[in-house]
Amino acid sequence: MKASELRAKDEAALAKELQDLLKAQFSVRMQVATQQLTNTSQIKKTRRDIARVRTVMREAQSKKA
Repeated sequence: MKASELRAKDEAALAKELQDLLKAQFSVRMQVATQQLTNTSQIKKTRRDIARVRTVMREAQSKKA
């Protein structure tokens, strides 16, 4: 997911995307705990996507103010 794609979305879509990513992160963490995760790079990818969404949301808030 690219930041440019996220900047094209509105606040509601970003909030939904963030919730989906947080659920995915929880799922990945559970897979790690139960030793079912084979692709460990998924952890890093999910964390970075969450950070990217939060950054774009913060940018949108600062533009409003």
